[in-house]
Amino acid sequence: MKYSLFFLCFFLYLNAYPQEDMSVLYKDSPSIEGTEAYLSSPYVTAGNRIYMVGHQDGSFPDLGWHIPGEMGGIWNHPIKLMDGFEATLRIGDGSYALNNATKFINYPTANRHIFDVKKGLEVERWQFVPDNTEGIVVQFILHNNSADKIDLNFSFLGNVDLRPTWLGEETNMINARDTIWFLKEQNAVMAKDVKNPWFALYGSHLNVKEIPKQTSSSAAGELKYALQIPAGEKEIINFFLTGSYTSADAAIATFNSLKENYAALIKEKQERYQKLEERSRLRIPDKKMQQTFEWLKYNSDWLVRTVPQIGSGIGAGLPDYPWWFGVDSEYALQGYMAVGQVEPVYNTIKLLDSVSNAVNGNGRIIHEMSTNGYVFNKGNINETPQFASLIWEIYKWNGDREFLQKYYPTIEKGLDWLLTEKDENKNLFPDGFGMMEIHGLDSEMIDVAAYTQKAFADASKMAAELDKTPASKQYDSIAGLLKEKIRTQFWSEDHNSFADFIGTDEQALRLIEDAIVRADTLHKPWAVKELQQTRKFIEENPSIEAKPFVLHHNWVVNTPMEMKIADTTQARKALSTAEKFVNPFGVFVTGIDRDSLAGTDEGSFKGSKAFSYTGAVMTLPTGVQAIAENNYGNPDKALDYLQRMTRSFSYALPGSMYEVSPDYGMVVQAWNIYSFAVPIIKQFFGVDPKASEKRVTITPLMPSSWDEASLENVHIAENELDIFYTKKEGRLNIEILQKDPTWTLVLELPEASFPGINILDSTVPSEESKNAKRFTSKGNKLVIQASYPQ
Repeated sequence: MKYSLFFLCFFLYLNAYPQEDMSVLYKDSPSIEGTEAYLSSPYVTAGNRIYMVGHQDGSFPDLGWHIPGEMGGIWNHPIKLMDGFEATLRIGDGSYALNNATKFINYPTANRHIFDVKKGLEVERWQFVPDNTEGIVVQFILHNNSADKIDLNFSFLGNVDLRPTWLGEETNMINARDTIWFLKEQNAVMAKDVKNPWFALYGSHLNVKEIPKQTSSSAAGELKYALQIPAGEKEIINFFLTGSYTSADAAIATFNSLKENYAALIKEKQERYQKLEERSRLRIPDKKMQQTFEWLKYNSDWLVRTVPQIGSGIGAGLPDYPWWFGVDSEYALQGYMAVGQVEPVYNTIKLLDSVSNAVNGNGRIIHEMSTNGYVFNKGNINETPQFASLIWEIYKWNGDREFLQKYYPTIEKGLDWLLTEKDENKNLFPDGFGMMEIHGLDSEMIDVAAYTQKAFADASKMAAELDKTPASKQYDSIAGLLKEKIRTQFWSEDHNSFADFIGTDEQALRLIEDAIVRADTLHKPWAVKELQQTRKFIEENPSIEAKPFVLHHNWVVNTPMEMKIADTTQARKALSTAEKFVNPFGVFVTGIDRDSLAGTDEGSFKGSKAFSYTGAVMTLPTGVQAIAENNYGNPDKALDYLQRMTRSFSYALPGSMYEVSPDYGMVVQAWNIYSFAVPIIKQFFGVDPKASEKRVTITPLMPSSWDEASLENVHIAENELDIFYTKKEGRLNIEILQKDPTWTLVLELPEASFPGINILDSTVPSEESKNAKRFTSKGNKLVIQASYPQ
């Protein structure tokens, strides 16, 4: 009798052990509530090992196209664990499926769904993924707001689907049938792929009402619990979903750890995210853009994907691009570095370099690799020069000579590969696909040329830094030649634009026919007319020589301004031309897709049934345009492009910005941080580090509407920087603070940006030159006060 009483008490203890309430744990966390119109659209909750994608209403429909219908659910790359789960309440004769939430609230490290089940009963569902953990915590909070107790049965059905990632079969990951069984000690369901060591495990802190059995149609076991909720009280039910692609023991160990430590893990991740927010903290008059900038830092962390057997790096976007890309990283990592997220920068570069050397061995940088290690595309042409510029940019921020020495050999080989194997006519323009994945558009592309010019210019600086003087001079000479050739050979005075490509009449005519079909299908009569005119001109003026063509008005024609290659006259004309190819959210990927009225539609993007970027406006082209405008002294126009992008923030998924504006494609996208961090940190605030010399130059280029702005806790190597800027009522105040007083601070105020400025006071003497006032100081502070004509 004594032992029976003990086990009864122990049973009650297991079922009544207090669980920490996530609504309390997240009480002070930033959050954004979604809109009712987008409850039937995706969300993500992410860690670097596991992430979950479902719909904001709490359901798990089929999502994605890389593996058709399978890109949602719960993933533990390189395998999928579950398609999702189903939670159901049974109260008396009624059954209530928790898949029709009335509200969705997003947090930096969690999500919350709210279900109005019936009068007096409300249910919250939370989910959270800890760092470095192959598991996820799902918490249900049942609120009895009625005056009577509620007796109910709660069931949780896990829809297991253990399967390999995209291209898994290329590395002998062959999917097989899944089977399940019950683990009494964990009160949980274990699932296994019968031919592979792939496991999924799910269960609660509560004891089950009955032992679940595998359904005949799938590996799904239903966990059932009997609950009684007193009037005015609440019940918390935690579920722990874990997995492993190596062993059952690993899945069990993660399950037990989450069960005991989930609250501590939440607090740990919240503290880490607080540090993400504090780094490069922006304060500006535009609070919507300020919030966007803050959340893009969180978005960036959501995309870190770690597979210990292969490496760690940022994925391109979720749900369909969770794996690793060359070019997406080459853009995004510049932004990651500027906001102080340095670990993903180093890990991603290491992964791209090691895999590229293993697969190519000639300096060519890969384009796309799945999380099972299979390289799908060994590299488009632009990725190799962009890698060189990425390495130089990161070196400017870290000043780490060993870092530069490590990756310089890859850059040497890559630049040689460009000019020996990819430049058949030896005119310094490499041949092949760049950013535009349009069939047949693979001759001498403008973006490849622009990024190649920048790569040789940056390689020259790297070689000089490493005391390789002959190489530095050679690279500098090539960069100079390329700049002039781009300005002269790619420029089209008739179109006031750089050309999409240099090619033959035959190639151009083929592309025109395809483009006419595209423009006609999209009902763009202006584009059809222009293309027909171009075709007629080519036919009446045949040429045997390759020449520049403006056909698609692709966004890449703006890369010579992004890379500051265009001369001032060209830039002014080309930037004006680019303004024709926008809508309220930004820049069209392909200009001939724009509306005849320059795009006035502010509504949802209507994509084709098969996934396609036709007609798309995207954040990357828009960010490139902002950078280009800033390069030629136009911060107000740059700000306009940033404001266009900001319109799509939280448009569909609260706290995120879609890949295609405003609500199509990936729900979170890595290169968005490039499109904001570079124009804001490097250009508006003018932060230009040279960490190897312990020197930072600040050259502000502020939009006229930003009369007060600050950027705090900018990490540059071991130093930290704060910049405070105020310009109003005829007074300018700039204060720069740094952590390490041994660094040199340089403040430049160019006449073009600050016409008629008169220095009233400063902490250091000014050094006036023809084009700028310069203030150079060591110490913890540099301050100037000035007046300006109103």
